[in-house]
Amino acid sequence: MELPGQRALDVSPVDDVSVPPVVSLVLPCYNEQEVLPETTRRLLALLREWIAGGQMAPGSSIYYVDDGSRDQTWALIAGYAATHEEVGGIKLSRNRGHQNALLCGLLTAPGDVLISLDADLQDDLGAIPQMVCQYRAGSEIVFGVRSSRACDTWFKRVSAEGYYRLLALLGVQVVFNHADYRLLSRRAVETLRTYEETHLFLRGLVMQLGYQTSVVEFERAERFAGESKYPLRKMLGLAWQGVTSFTAYPLRIITGAGVVVSVGSMGLAAWALFTRLFTDHALPGWASVVLPMYFLGGVQLLSLGVIGEYLAKVYEASKKRPRFHVDRVVGAGFKRRVGA
Repeated sequence: MELPGQRALDVSPVDDVSVPPVVSLVLPCYNEQEVLPETTRRLLALLREWIAGGQMAPGSSIYYVDDGSRDQTWALIAGYAATHEEVGGIKLSRNRGHQNALLCGLLTAPGDVLISLDADLQDDLGAIPQMVCQYRAGSEIVFGVRSSRACDTWFKRVSAEGYYRLLALLGVQVVFNHADYRLLSRRAVETLRTYEETHLFLRGLVMQLGYQTSVVEFERAERFAGESKYPLRKMLGLAWQGVTSFTAYPLRIITGAGVVVSVGSMGLAAWALFTRLFTDHALPGWASVVLPMYFLGGVQLLSLGVIGEYLAKVYEASKKRPRFHVDRVVGAGFKRRVGA
């Protein structure tokens, strides 16, 4: 599907990063009607300030991606696009999830530089000029990294940091305490376009691009309004996505577990045979039969579940279905409307 802003793959580095770039801010939205007015007000004021100060070029804009919202999110976006030349909107035909919506925005919005951030105002907007400075110094990917997790609950802090450590242990390359607040150069975005992953985990995928990177630290604030669109269930799903999309280590764990269980089973069989042949204590008992049976059955079911997860990914990828459909686009930089 051809999208606005799409062009032939350009893998040449930026010619002159000393010139202020045209920056596109990409914000996925799902039922964000409570926070969008304040988000738009702040971003417009800052964007105009940055353009006037020479940090960004005229034409820099804000692009909202409506991920199939069920409230007035799209109506607000369309209204802002009609009244502010710096605002554009992309509406997906249905809810496709945060990662697909974010990718759609990155592949659709124009600009020399694209910065992805959340619409809930938790990401520090003051870090954006720092990211652009890093880009103009030569970095094509700039990661926004949380300097602390003071605003998180104990459970979220421990679970999130433990997850990053688990990914590193499994060999998945990610930036510690980095979510999806990042800058990508046009070259990085066009390279990302060539990846055809069905199950997206952009934090890991961006690390595969291989271009020069840098880090900007920021303090994450409390959510301005509304409720988090990432409850525990979705967080666990994204965590599992990151593991299964970038490493086959769980399959190797199954192999190791199979070896251990096999050795243990042979040891148990040798013990039973020794007891039967050389002692008179060989009394039939349910424990020696039932416990190993339950243990082996549990290991087998777990192994089949993990293998099934990988097979499901292969099955879904083989269908080659589009990751999203754009229903319509409005506002800044878009020359025409597109349908799914």
